[in-house]
Amino acid sequence: MRLWNKVRAARLGRKDSISSIDSNDQSMRSSARLGGIYPQPPTYRRICCNDREANLMARFKENSISTTKYNVLTFLPKGLFEQFRRVANLYFLMISILSTTPISPVHPITNVVPLSIVLFASLVKEAFEDWKRVQNDRVINSTLVDVLQDQKWESIPWKDLQVGDLVRVKQDGFFPADLLFLASTNPDGVCYIETANLDGETNLKIRKALERTWDYLHPDKAAEFKGEIQCEQPNNSLYTFTGNLMIQKQTLPLSPNQILLRGCSLRNTDYIVGAVVFTGHETKVMMNAMNVPSKRSTLERKLDKLILALFGALFFMCLIGALGSGIFIDRKYYYLGLGEGAEDQFNPNNRFLVTILTMFTLITLYSTVIPISLYVSIEMIKFIQSTQFINKDLRMYHIESNTPALARTSNLNEELGQVEYIFSDKTGTLTRNLMEFFKCSIGREVYGNGITEIERSVAQRSGLKIDEVKESVLPAHEKGFNFDDARLMQGSWRGESDPDACKEFFRCLAICHTVLPEGDGSPERITYQAASPDEAALVTAAKNFGFLFYRRTPTMIKVRESHVEKMGDFQDVSYEILNVLEFNSTRKRQSVICRYPNGRLVLYCKGADTVIYERLADGNDDIKKLTREHLEQFGSSGLRTLCLAYRDLSSEVYESWNEKFIQAKSSLREREKKLDEVADMIEMDLTLIGSTAIEDKLQEGVPSCIETLSRAGIKIWVLTGDKMETAINIAYACSLIHNNMKQFIISSETDEIIEVEDRGDPVEIARVIRDTVKKELKKCIQEAQQHLRTVSGPKFALVIDGKCLMYALDPSLRGTLLNLSLNCSSVVCCRVSPLQKAQVTSLVKKGAGKITLSIGDGANDVSMIQAAHVGVGISGLEGMQAVMASDFAIAQFRYLTDLLLVHGRWSYVRICKVVTYFFYKNLTFTLTQFWFTFRTGYSGQRFYDDWFQSLYNVIFTALPVIIVGLFDKDVSASLSKKYPELYMEGIRNMFFKWRVVAIWAFFSLYHSLVLFHFTVSGSLKGHNSSGKIFGLWDVSTMAFNCIVVTVNLRLLMASNSITRWHSISVAGSILAWFAFIFVYSGIITPYDRQENIFYVIYVLMSTFYFYLTLLLVPFVALLGDFIYQGLQRWFFPYDYQIIQEIHRNDPEVSSKSEFLEIGTKLTPEEARSFAICQLPRESSKHTGFAFDSPCYESFFASQAGVSTQHKAWDVARRASMSSRSRPTKS
Repeated sequence: MRLWNKVRAARLGRKDSISSIDSNDQSMRSSARLGGIYPQPPTYRRICCNDREANLMARFKENSISTTKYNVLTFLPKGLFEQFRRVANLYFLMISILSTTPISPVHPITNVVPLSIVLFASLVKEAFEDWKRVQNDRVINSTLVDVLQDQKWESIPWKDLQVGDLVRVKQDGFFPADLLFLASTNPDGVCYIETANLDGETNLKIRKALERTWDYLHPDKAAEFKGEIQCEQPNNSLYTFTGNLMIQKQTLPLSPNQILLRGCSLRNTDYIVGAVVFTGHETKVMMNAMNVPSKRSTLERKLDKLILALFGALFFMCLIGALGSGIFIDRKYYYLGLGEGAEDQFNPNNRFLVTILTMFTLITLYSTVIPISLYVSIEMIKFIQSTQFINKDLRMYHIESNTPALARTSNLNEELGQVEYIFSDKTGTLTRNLMEFFKCSIGREVYGNGITEIERSVAQRSGLKIDEVKESVLPAHEKGFNFDDARLMQGSWRGESDPDACKEFFRCLAICHTVLPEGDGSPERITYQAASPDEAALVTAAKNFGFLFYRRTPTMIKVRESHVEKMGDFQDVSYEILNVLEFNSTRKRQSVICRYPNGRLVLYCKGADTVIYERLADGNDDIKKLTREHLEQFGSSGLRTLCLAYRDLSSEVYESWNEKFIQAKSSLREREKKLDEVADMIEMDLTLIGSTAIEDKLQEGVPSCIETLSRAGIKIWVLTGDKMETAINIAYACSLIHNNMKQFIISSETDEIIEVEDRGDPVEIARVIRDTVKKELKKCIQEAQQHLRTVSGPKFALVIDGKCLMYALDPSLRGTLLNLSLNCSSVVCCRVSPLQKAQVTSLVKKGAGKITLSIGDGANDVSMIQAAHVGVGISGLEGMQAVMASDFAIAQFRYLTDLLLVHGRWSYVRICKVVTYFFYKNLTFTLTQFWFTFRTGYSGQRFYDDWFQSLYNVIFTALPVIIVGLFDKDVSASLSKKYPELYMEGIRNMFFKWRVVAIWAFFSLYHSLVLFHFTVSGSLKGHNSSGKIFGLWDVSTMAFNCIVVTVNLRLLMASNSITRWHSISVAGSILAWFAFIFVYSGIITPYDRQENIFYVIYVLMSTFYFYLTLLLVPFVALLGDFIYQGLQRWFFPYDYQIIQEIHRNDPEVSSKSEFLEIGTKLTPEEARSFAICQLPRESSKHTGFAFDSPCYESFFASQAGVSTQHKAWDVARRASMSSRSRPTKS
């Protein structure tokens, strides 16, 4: 950088001194200026505010955005490139090219038409999706914003905005670019923003303008603003920003608190003024607009292997035909005209060339063995399954939050039916993430009389009886506060043994936070906007203890303190906030430095116990010991804990430290690292005040859901950042661990490790922990092997903490850990980082080759969600980061039962059936052509008309297989959940094994032999009404008749449920064939080979041979299938077939009395939802709620007396909208 500045200065011939940006390198900040035009250094950008001409040379990006995949010029080439990346499409392109050569026995249209239809359908889909993006971009780019021009605000479209412009954004408006916040109508230069479009969080966040820029609010004053911004280059980090504002020879450090990101909206503020920093695709939100990593299902990868097997079969058939042609060709067959002038393909003098050319001929002839419409049909089926079945399932609709399930991709539907391992976060996933202040420890005392759900569960499994604690006369209960102990309420803390500690405790709760208050300041009306539910619960607790935080400014916090001087009195106290050392995942703590009205300087700190204890001053060992015991007690009760501490500061110490803090804040390089280092200097020698305990209750239905999934053969791992005691007790409470399980616990909290950690040698610590982990893993493996040798050994559960896991994931121990883990029914990893969550998921995914699913609700779960085969996001209280990175989104953990056992299993069974049936019908059709080759001297003569071959997959057999892929159902949704063991068929991949493929291939071979030889043999002695024998096109048309009827009826035999849609599609396909052949045989044109089929069907239908063959041949062909299916169902039934027999006599629909009986146990909203899903629909007992058209629901609802809106479940569409409608806050 120094060299850059020197070169720039030499070229421009002039230097202007710029104030220091980084105290470590003054010379780096010198800059040259010529007419206000700045060359751009490579590591940071310079922006002249309110001066468009000065920014022209920098060539900043414009503010218009484009999220489209194509444009007018690139659509066709890029779209075709995307399509031909698929091997099957590339294969058919090659076949289409071959069909245009003289060696092709079929007309080019035979292969070109199906390929064109597939490509056309795919391109239309791509164009439609891209056109929607174009329309959305146009709306966004045309949105108006006020820009300062000629000392007044002018409205211009977003797309015309430029870097350096000054803009005005009004309340509830969206920021058009990344802005530097200059001024606000609110006092003290603050504004409130909502980042829901960025991270999904609806709680308001505060932003504070630099005091130096507060005056630039009105246009006449703003026109005078001529500052210069030096900042980082555009990047995708949403929560960091490094830069300086230079104004009137002052250098002011900029932080994320002064940055307003594009996509966020302004709340509770009339308007703000800001300077544009990043525009268009350089804004942080656009740089984060990347697709979720592309995932392919396991079944799709296995389908590739099946396609390769079909390639092998195709090559084998072509090789046989080519070799046969080379052997057969001979001049002794004089009637074939194979003299000297014969074509190369039939020249007996060069048998090798004959073999090669015949090989290519047969490749084009047998090309139908690869089903070109397979991929299109599967994509269509998956898309409808996702959008119509999963998204509109009322059983996965959460009434309280008005949130339906959402399938964000349709590629992985069948993967949901094969999941063997689930990796789950705890907080917000298994628990509700509704934090309530429950207990606390102050000094040497524990306060709070409540009993948690976990304590009840622990007592229940231990056979102990808990004596219910009588509540206080006036227990305090509100959102975030469920505390009951009269000793601290209503000023009673003044009578405790250490009231000063209580006072410090309450003040720490009321001051050390970043919460925003809303309301008029009265305890009843005030509400808190917090970054996390924990923080809101702590401030709410302070309010209930008599320390009401009611107002915040950028430099002040106001607290109404009660009972401090004497009982009954209250006073408003203003605390000056000097510094806020914010929480992050590395620091695991938050600190605030404040000045009391009397001048006292105090640092309040709250954070994880491990972090706080490292920074405590020497002494007070008894309080430390007692508090640690209290923490363990809280953890055993399943409570989330934090430690609170403080430190009194002298003015000299603070001033010296604050200088370093300001320098670190002004640094353009590694600012976050430097701030953390400076924070460590002041966060030391702390005095422990006490600890808090917050309860996060289990979500509804979690224990029963986990038990059901365990019965389904799914192993569940919990990966959490909580303490081991908390994690274990949560695991017990949600039925993840039972008393009859053998537990293997690998912990770093052993005496040996603690002793080494006290000595502080990092090398020794690493060696001891590694050796301990290695020894414990071997010990657990040996013990597990001993139990596995017994007949009825116990199930295993592994519990391991983050420190030990770090060494267990070492390449030398990874295999041992995996071996032990795979033998365990449950695994709990506690104190783990987001990276470790992803590493554990990848370990099982890649190391064991098992299908994995990760589920979480927070940003710290994103890496885990993306690492698994299937990622599921919980749309909870921690924002939407997890949802935006996921493949499927649900509102509650319990909905996994329906997502996996119902939709996942159905999708897997249906897709397997679709794939194997496609394989069967195409192989059957191609083999009849193969048998005909033996009767033609291996010449490559086609058996069927070109149009028969073209439309076989596209029309005559297309619709029934799609209907089966959508509506086929072996058991109902209720039975799928009643017998979760059925799910194991998917885990074992019972329906897409090579054995299953081989059985379909066998019957394909059998059917082709029957269809070809019976038809041909029956025609040998037959003749038409004029006495002529049947020719080639008569026999081939008859054979095609039988093929269409047979393969369509075979699909009905393979179906587990037959609805009207099955019948209509099969009958419609057969009728479509006859309608086509009637028209096709009745006309003739001179431009193709259609004259071969002219009048053929009419001649055939005038003979007895037609009707006898049409009835007898399909019957004989399908008789073998009927016998096989009967024997298989009788002697070797699948699990679902047994369930079908058990419930074969169940009533098709529930009676109204049964519904009323169930309804008495439901809430009114649940009863209404249940009534809606019981409205009259499909008559088949195998067709469920997901398949019915919502168009008739309102009519049926009115007839049944159920109140419902038209298309009530259209709320599913809300999930894909960028923002939700909300009432305007005053």
